[in-house]
Amino acid sequence: MRRTASPFSLILLGLGTFLLVLAPMLAWYVTPRAAVNPIDIDQTAVYKGTGSVFDTDKVETVDGQTITVTQRVRGNVEDSERSGDAVWDVTTTVDTDKTLPAADPHDALDFVPHRWVMDRRTTKPVHCCGEKPYIEGEAYLKFPFDVQKRAYQWWDNTLGNTIVLSYRDTRKVQGYTGYRFTGTVAPTKVGTRMVPGSLVGRPDSPQVLAEEWYSNHGFELVVDQRTGRVIYAQTGPKRTLRAPGAKKDAVVLLDSEKIAFTTATQQDAVKKAEQDSGQLKAIGETVPIGAAVLGFVLVVAGSVLVVRGRRHPGSSDTPDSPLTM
Repeated sequence: MRRTASPFSLILLGLGTFLLVLAPMLAWYVTPRAAVNPIDIDQTAVYKGTGSVFDTDKVETVDGQTITVTQRVRGNVEDSERSGDAVWDVTTTVDTDKTLPAADPHDALDFVPHRWVMDRRTTKPVHCCGEKPYIEGEAYLKFPFDVQKRAYQWWDNTLGNTIVLSYRDTRKVQGYTGYRFTGTVAPTKVGTRMVPGSLVGRPDSPQVLAEEWYSNHGFELVVDQRTGRVIYAQTGPKRTLRAPGAKKDAVVLLDSEKIAFTTATQQDAVKKAEQDSGQLKAIGETVPIGAAVLGFVLVVAGSVLVVRGRRHPGSSDTPDSPLTM
């Protein structure tokens, strides 16, 4: 009998081949294009802690104050689409119970607006679109995708420069595991401001251009490995004033050893990290591996059926016997 391939075997073989081709395309082509920073982001992170704050009404530093830092990030979709980069407008306010709730963020103890522009895939800063200040480094607000166990250059907006955040270990936040990074900032002069001379130990001068100094007791960030999203953040800022050329602080403006994400902010960050990380894992690992395994099985099954073929009546696998007289 004559053997021919059945349509079913050819379908299996074709589908299996398609899946084997699709698997690496998902992993190597689709995934890198799916791992991009959003342009329509709209999120708020709230930090809380206690510390010392300069009270302008009492003209002195008051200890034991509750400090709330609110950071709002909004994507500028129009500028992002025009440039092809992610343009994020960021406002950071620092409040005490005295200034909360505030109808206007300018009434806060401190109010800092700025704009961060980054490459959507690498998260590296891009200098365009009204960026302010001139941001540098490898990470700010979030880490790049596929975070590695190494040190990163993190932009500290108060310092106006980058600092080194070193990888330490893993840590669970709200039951979700991330990479933990830490770093500190040594006392550094960051600017000047005009103040009464008596405030910085110069009573004979009505006004002096005092030096503003900044340091940080310690940063601690826990980051989702796949997406680079920060799921826990802790900072310990200290801002002081010194008389011009002085070696010691004259007055403390703000000092807290720990201001950290609130529980609600942690939960929201973890929820978004789980969702985004799960989607990237599905595209980059789960689906490609499943497609490769299923494709291999189908190719093997289809190949076996093609080799076996199917028999047709009236045909033979052996040569016809010669006629005899």
